[in-house]
Amino acid sequence: MTEHTLSEAEYDAITDAAAHWCMRLHAVDCTDAERQAFKQWHDADPLHAFEYEAMLEIWDVADHLPRVKAAAVTPASRPRSRWSRLAVAAAVFVVGLPVAAYTGWNLNWIANSYERFEAGTSVRHITLGDGSQVELNLGSELTFANYKNERRVTLEKGEAFFDVSHDKQHPFVVRAAQGQVRVTGTRFNVWMYQDQVRITLVEGSVRVTSNQALTRNGLQLSPGMQASYKAGDHHPQVRETAPNDSSLAWRNGKLVLDDLALSDALPLINRYLERPVMLADNSTGGLRVCGVYNISEVQNLVASLPKVLPVYLTQNKDGNPVLNSIGQRPAQ
Repeated sequence: MTEHTLSEAEYDAITDAAAHWCMRLHAVDCTDAERQAFKQWHDADPLHAFEYEAMLEIWDVADHLPRVKAAAVTPASRPRSRWSRLAVAAAVFVVGLPVAAYTGWNLNWIANSYERFEAGTSVRHITLGDGSQVELNLGSELTFANYKNERRVTLEKGEAFFDVSHDKQHPFVVRAAQGQVRVTGTRFNVWMYQDQVRITLVEGSVRVTSNQALTRNGLQLSPGMQASYKAGDHHPQVRETAPNDSSLAWRNGKLVLDDLALSDALPLINRYLERPVMLADNSTGGLRVCGVYNISEVQNLVASLPKVLPVYLTQNKDGNPVLNSIGQRPAQ
């Protein structure tokens, strides 16, 4: 099996997805569209296939597991192996094992609902199972799972604006790249590109934690603050946002580049592109760009950059566009 260097949260998300697909494919109302979606998920990563096969093995023997009393399983006796966790996960979906389902739910291992959402070429408005409202930006994907102790969202790619239903006893957690945002009820935006994440708080409060943090207390944000982190950061970076901050312009279909260095602008641009634009060198990355663009026409923005900046476009061996400064043009 291919070696994966994933966080515990990422492994949990894959296991949850494997349990979901195992349940759906065994359901009598499973649709052809769901089977096609499963195939895409299954083939996307060898680890997906591995976890699903492991889940199937446990599913096949779950019907033969003996019934146990609920009192026989306590948090102190929680199995620590991944296989034991999979066994409980599979048992949740097997008819005739209500005790296993009850146990998995009470130990916060198993969600009682799991949803997956995608936005294609337009912004999508969705309502999660807990009533929270979400706006998904173009090309964004997320999952929602409802556990006993928390509501858990995994932002797999892109950007989302959350208006979270208040529930102090049931926190709402958004996992994005190598960190998470924890709230009880608030309005905030999460932008992610590769291993970079930026959280902008509009209302309420959130606690932002990097998976690399030396402590788990995290960083508390109040309205008008923005936190960011990326792989390897021990602490999120924080700054105050201006009243006219452009981070939420995408909700109006716009990408605002407010006198940004190309090195800072390209992650915002590349988030919308199939082939990200690269920089030839640091000096090119230091050139500054500004303007307001339609998020549905970002590809046209890339083509127009040589008209507004002293740059020209080439292509690398992988087919990515590369921005070069005029001063670095090789002699003819």
